[in-house]
Amino acid sequence: MGSATFVEILLAIFLPPIGVFLRYGCGIEFWIDLLLTCLGYIPGIIYAIYVIVG
Repeated sequence: MGSATFVEILLAIFLPPIGVFLRYGCGIEFWIDLLLTCLGYIPGIIYAIYVIVG
């Protein structure tokens, strides 16, 4: 399990792309999460938590 902080998890729930951006920058993880969030909010949240915790 990664070293995700409480703030990162909250950002992943409320603003998924921002949470991933703060962790990984403007990499492929950010763009995948942005696309998933635009297609559906719940997939964006799931992916963001998966990427931040994993």
